[in-house]
Amino acid sequence: MIFVPLPFVVALLLVILLARMVRQDDWAEQEKRPFLLLIGAYSLQSILIGIRWGYDVTGILPAQPVGASMIAALAWVSFRNLATENRASLLRFWPHILPSVLIVALLIFWRDPVGPVVTATFLAYGAALLWLARDGPDALVSSRLDGALLSYRSLWITGVALIASATADIAISLDLEQSGGLHAGAIVALGNVITLLILGTAASIASGSQSIAATPSEPPAPPAPSQEDDTIASALENLMRSRELYRDPDLNLGRIARKMSLPARRVSMAVNRVHGVSVSQYVNDFRIRAACQALVSMDEPVTRLMFDCGFISKSNFNREFLRVTGTNPTEFRRRRRHKSEAVATQPTLFVSR
Repeated sequence: MIFVPLPFVVALLLVILLARMVRQDDWAEQEKRPFLLLIGAYSLQSILIGIRWGYDVTGILPAQPVGASMIAALAWVSFRNLATENRASLLRFWPHILPSVLIVALLIFWRDPVGPVVTATFLAYGAALLWLARDGPDALVSSRLDGALLSYRSLWITGVALIASATADIAISLDLEQSGGLHAGAIVALGNVITLLILGTAASIASGSQSIAATPSEPPAPPAPSQEDDTIASALENLMRSRELYRDPDLNLGRIARKMSLPARRVSMAVNRVHGVSVSQYVNDFRIRAACQALVSMDEPVTRLMFDCGFISKSNFNREFLRVTGTNPTEFRRRRRHKSEAVATQPTLFVSR
């Protein structure tokens, strides 16, 4: 019987995710490119782990820390690119190749610090990702509003996973010193495989290639709005109603801010303070109201109405519809039409004079 290491299976799953992303028409968009590279790096690293621990090929060991450092840097670049309004070249992130260059140099001249350097790299990038997440979903100004919340949660998952991986490395190092690390190899392999699968799925979700069901948490109470906040919120509402921007499936916070000639953060603050929601929820409220009107007045399939109102993911649409109306689209249509029919069939009472 042919032995297939578990990391190879994980690599295959990651390659399938990558293929799904490439098949999409918009895979070449600049915000997608880092995620394509990131999932490709996850796949390659999983293959290296499989070769090392599945077939005990020790000659491949030097490639693993280099790949690990590249993964941490690519994770940061991918999400940081979603938080950037301008569409400058990805070459602006060139300093993030330096950790990998440093590890290559250490492998050549002085191997002892390689492990601590990789651990420090994971800790640093994990902390940077969590710091990026501090501003909420609206920090990802280039993420489609239809999936901004999922991208934000993927950001948290990736940051926590990097820190957890670094913590595990520290724990394994202590185990090696105290007990010789009898099971350290198996722990490293299994932990890396699970981490890569989680990170690959998170990257796929963040890039917009798929979605998962989720219930948004309640945000903290925003500060009282200022007069400027009211003015910005009013201008945004007029823009939404007059031009129906919410119907654009590619709409993001950066695009809204450019149409208003304002910084994205300023628009986000105004919406949060005046309406108490994120920009993605604010826009989705318009989309759901339009969907409700269409469901009652038109006989088109729900999926088509979903696309017409600006959603690109059925799970996101159903989740947001439930949040706003308390029910699903099919049941909403049935109830409203039944109510309309009941009103129409009621007898009219005429009072004679």
